[in-house]
Amino acid sequence: MVFVPDTEVALRSVVNLINTAANGEEQLATPADLDRFLKTEGFTGSRTHDAAELASVRRLRGQLAELWQASEGAAVETVNRLLRDARALPQLVRHDEWDWHLHATSPAAPLADRMSTEAAMALADVIRSKEMDRMRVCAAKDCDAVVLDLSRNRSKRYCDTGNCANRAHVAAYRARQAAS
Repeated sequence: MVFVPDTEVALRSVVNLINTAANGEEQLATPADLDRFLKTEGFTGSRTHDAAELASVRRLRGQLAELWQASEGAAVETVNRLLRDARALPQLVRHDEWDWHLHATSPAAPLADRMSTEAAMALADVIRSKEMDRMRVCAAKDCDAVVLDLSRNRSKRYCDTGNCANRAHVAAYRARQAAS
């Protein structure tokens, strides 16, 4: 384990959110798409289920995508801005199947504020741990999805959005066979 469990869950949600726009495919086109995404990711709290909420989450997705490849200094500025804008006030909470963990907004806060705060808190752990090199872009030439490498040996190079790793391995095998 690289980070505490709730940080890893939040980081995976960030990756999944960013990758809803990977490779030119918009997976959050409607409020219903957002509903499905949030259910899969286990987000709770108040919702408006409208186009404005969807737009705010898509704006957040863009900010997080930029942060994914940012320098440490730029990442710190973005994380601090996200926390400041949401008026984050970290508190220990326990709910559903989760033991004690941090929330920094109330369940009644707007969805994008809750999502940005969770992302910012998790990314603050990444920055403080000097682990930003675990935030990558897929190594496949035709893929722009992001990757979170939580492997012990820091070897994860391909995303989980498609078959990028498999395609790369098959291409390398075929190249070796052709060279023989």
